[in-house]
Amino acid sequence: MKKLIIIVIAAFTGQIIWATERPNILYIMSDDHTSQAIGAYGSRLAKLNPTPTIDRLAKEGILFENAFCSNAICAPSRATILTGQYAHTCGVHDLRGGIEGGRQHLAREMKKAGYQTAMIGKWHLKKEPADFDFYSVLPGQGKFHDPEFRIRGDKPWPKNLIKFPGKHSSDAITDQTLKWFKEKRDDSKPFFLMHHYKAPHDYFEHAHRYNDYLSDVDIPQPKNLIESHPASFGSIATRGYQDELIPHIGTSIGNRNPRRSYAVDLPKRFPQDFPQDYDPSKLTDKQIQKLAYNAYLRKYLRCVKGVDDNLKRLFNYLEETGQMDNTVIIYTGDQGFMLGEHDYQDKRWMYEEAMRMPLLIRYPKTIKAGQREDAIVGNVDFAPTMLEFAGIKTPAYMQGRSFKSICETGIEPDNWPNEAYYRYWMHMAHHDNPGHVGIRTKEYKLIYFYGADYKGGNQTPPAWELYDMKKDPLESANLYDNPKYAKTVANLKQRLVSLRKRIGDDGRDFPETEKVVQEFWNYDAADREKARKISNEFLKRRLQTLNAPSKRKKK
Repeated sequence: MKKLIIIVIAAFTGQIIWATERPNILYIMSDDHTSQAIGAYGSRLAKLNPTPTIDRLAKEGILFENAFCSNAICAPSRATILTGQYAHTCGVHDLRGGIEGGRQHLAREMKKAGYQTAMIGKWHLKKEPADFDFYSVLPGQGKFHDPEFRIRGDKPWPKNLIKFPGKHSSDAITDQTLKWFKEKRDDSKPFFLMHHYKAPHDYFEHAHRYNDYLSDVDIPQPKNLIESHPASFGSIATRGYQDELIPHIGTSIGNRNPRRSYAVDLPKRFPQDFPQDYDPSKLTDKQIQKLAYNAYLRKYLRCVKGVDDNLKRLFNYLEETGQMDNTVIIYTGDQGFMLGEHDYQDKRWMYEEAMRMPLLIRYPKTIKAGQREDAIVGNVDFAPTMLEFAGIKTPAYMQGRSFKSICETGIEPDNWPNEAYYRYWMHMAHHDNPGHVGIRTKEYKLIYFYGADYKGGNQTPPAWELYDMKKDPLESANLYDNPKYAKTVANLKQRLVSLRKRIGDDGRDFPETEKVVQEFWNYDAADREKARKISNEFLKRRLQTLNAPSKRKKK
């Protein structure tokens, strides 16, 4: 009996030791926070010092220069991170998708391993975050001001609400995380916390205390804002046969896109951010573009400032309670964001500013300070990496791979693929982006704009684009038809075929779309001629839509 008691005590003690040795994991994600707006990435905005707190993670940990999402839109990226699966596997192709309880794999695996789990902030996956021990999440997109949160309670999901009148969402989210730490933490377990900000999502409604932040600063512009579509950029897919589609593909900062632009939207929503005598009829297009760009970037960076200041509050608490150095802290955005590059707004594109995710990780026990890493990692790899930090083997149903060893050694495994897959499904929805698929390596990016919706309809002209990312990081020159790159194109096309096969994006979800994908794959003379016809047909449809009488009811 005495021997049995000793064994039981030893087993129990061992479990507690194991729990305390494992690190806490704090996963922080902001919505649409792009690498250009993080000082540590050294972009044109770095001199404004937008993110001193986030920059600390780079100084004391590792910064990834080639972290990419596989679908630059909110819900699919979040679903991929939560499941470790690509959009076509987890079934969240677009903003309509959700992940129900039982498939919130990252939370389930952490909980099974003895972690206390919590999800606080923007969720955006429709179903109840049932696999977390605790949650407090914004309904849908949520509100910037006076936010409400759905919580677990007496009523069925989603009827239990708590409200924060007078608060900004970034402040309310941080308040709730700090309250969870102080009131809900089980100190016998390590924690896994997903802490998600709504900011700096469109339309960038910052806390009022930042109204004057950067108000007198002329925000540095990207080199490719004013000359957004030089002759070498893009393809018939993004500019039309004779540039006739340049106004209609991709929503704009300036007046380029007549359907949707910040030049029109921002003065209506935020007239206080424009001169009192603002009259676009008396200004040139370039003058309007500059005013819209500055208003856009100031509001965006004010939201970023709110996130960074709130993270300082959070980090201060971790320091005060002795948890900072025993916590793997990960900071990222759910994708990148176009800050005027090519005169584009929003994300969705496979172009670098939208596809690239900021990714900074601090854990001083095993990660050397001040590292910069160019290994290609994807958001499909995030869950396996967090699980390995927690001592959990990657489940077979996850499609990503852990890059924990890269964080700790700075060395890529011999079999590390160094290729990222991309697939944008929401053809011409919201921001006029054609459906496309592609592959990104360290050296090159190959994009295939197949240009069709889920039923293979509403076609835009198909085309391929190739960019040399070492020589041309701004993606200003499409090299697809350059004879010097013919072998590169052939190799990347074959790699893209193999990658699609390996990850299971075989077209079964939307077979009519896949027919279009396959039809123009070779892109021979006949395909190009048909693309020109599709370009003309799409332009006719677009002009008819723009010129149609408004369907809004008269008051």
